[in-house]
Amino acid sequence: MFYFEMQILKWYNLGMLKKFIGYYKPYKSLFIFDLFCAAIVSVIDLLFPQILKYITLTLIPSGGAVLSAVVYIAIILLGCYIVKFFCQYFITSWGHIMGARMESDMRRDLFYHYQRLSFSYYDRNNTGEMISKLVSDLFDITELAHHGPENIMISLLKIIGSLTLLSMINWKITLIITAVVVVMVAFSIVTNRRMRSVFTANRKTIAKVNARVQDSLLGIKVVKSFASEHVEHRKFDDANHAFLETKAQSYRAMGIYHSFNSLFQGLLYIAALISGGYFFATNDLQAVEFAMYFLYIGIFISPIELLVNFTEVFQRGFSGFKRFSDVIDTEPETNDLPNSKELVVKTGDIEYNNVFFSYEKPLEVLNGISLKIKHGQTVALVGPSGGGKTTVCSLLPRFYEPDAGEILIDGENIKNFTLASLRKSIGVVQQDTYIFSSTIKDNIAYGNPSATDDEIKEAAIRANLHDYILTLPDGYDTYVGERGVKLSGGQKQRISIARVFLKNPKILILDEATSALDNENERYIQSALNDLSRDRTTLVVAHRLSTIRNADMIIAVENGRIVESGRHEELMQADGLYAKYNALSSAESKA
Repeated sequence: MFYFEMQILKWYNLGMLKKFIGYYKPYKSLFIFDLFCAAIVSVIDLLFPQILKYITLTLIPSGGAVLSAVVYIAIILLGCYIVKFFCQYFITSWGHIMGARMESDMRRDLFYHYQRLSFSYYDRNNTGEMISKLVSDLFDITELAHHGPENIMISLLKIIGSLTLLSMINWKITLIITAVVVVMVAFSIVTNRRMRSVFTANRKTIAKVNARVQDSLLGIKVVKSFASEHVEHRKFDDANHAFLETKAQSYRAMGIYHSFNSLFQGLLYIAALISGGYFFATNDLQAVEFAMYFLYIGIFISPIELLVNFTEVFQRGFSGFKRFSDVIDTEPETNDLPNSKELVVKTGDIEYNNVFFSYEKPLEVLNGISLKIKHGQTVALVGPSGGGKTTVCSLLPRFYEPDAGEILIDGENIKNFTLASLRKSIGVVQQDTYIFSSTIKDNIAYGNPSATDDEIKEAAIRANLHDYILTLPDGYDTYVGERGVKLSGGQKQRISIARVFLKNPKILILDEATSALDNENERYIQSALNDLSRDRTTLVVAHRLSTIRNADMIIAVENGRIVESGRHEELMQADGLYAKYNALSSAESKA
């Protein structure tokens, strides 16, 4: 049961301990007073046997006024217990409030860090598991943050105090029961090592349950359209059963831990009884001291029970904080370099110089891409799926970092600019538009949160969305549902375009912005995109080649390389990859 006290001293590593302690700093005064109250509670609990000793060994034999003395002692004890009442109230209420505030701080830090992490982190990790770390893990950490220091303070004071007082009564008996305690400590160390791994597995399996639930609920339309509820039931049952198994393992481990510690506590009483009886029989111990010894044994066992019951809280909090620290310690792959400066786009010239990139080595997605785009030009990227078109665009706002080569804006490496200023200078319209669970107005204003209502309206007009909004009962204040479920694909895309109009960037990326739309919506949106692209340096990833015939330059990308480039007419005459895809596109349109 003392294992976690030792573990706290190590706490996986000193860095983790330092990080955990750091969350107490804003509440230092509250924390110190909480420990002070815990100390007062412990001292008061140790006081009663000493008063009993005074009455039986000093007051009664002296023949003094026992009744009046007992009344005074009772008044003193009443005052002590009133003080204990207020201390206990502070520990229970404000101690928990302190823990809740620390939880809030950790949740803030974790969420902010999630926002800093690169796209590659999200490629590797499941959102449901991230949410689990943000919610359930942090709750367990809060319980540890609150109960840990005060339980250890109370336990140490009571254990040290009672052992000291027991030694003053009879050091020989105390030595014997200390031997039993040593065995308990050794058992606790062994058992807790196993429990730590089990509770870590608990954290991971409940995160997988959360991930499975999220995946199924977000894809509920697909599930129902394929009548695959039974498939989702099986997947969930598998994850849920795995969690149940780890929970059962943890409770079995806790059962062994608690029952053996209960046995050891009984052995403490037996050891005290046998040794005390022996020393009483040999006149080394008085009857009153024998009785007092058992009173202090009770006080000694009380903090042991507290620590035993606290073990589960500690293990959950420990494994939760380790998972929390693993995320916090993850450095974003894209970050501001020292002395980064604000990007102020002058002309908007873009240049890729021999750029290589791979999501997972050794599989290269881009292999020596070199490309120059002049201010105001529209450059279209075409080619087979997986050829690297979207990746070329994703490197420009530094969603990912190239493995080699450099990307320049106005002749300067984009790594020299702050991420915020770089991304504010680039507008992105993607095929898969994300709509937040809010109003149409809020979603458009995401492009510029400080925009006025008139500016939002102007952006909607330019995106060919205003007339549709006026047909809605609540107009711009219409709630669009989770992920914009109440909107069509074309309406979502126009909101995305309106955002970029409001953002008003100098550089524009259109990543297959019309590929999933019907012909009528495509005409509306293509008109808005043509207006949006005017006087901006524009990169277009195109699926429908009819939309890019007037591009200043068309670049055919295959297997991470540029295989040809030129205007539409030039590439058609070259009869290469672009001509092949153009023929396929024409055939699809006729079909």
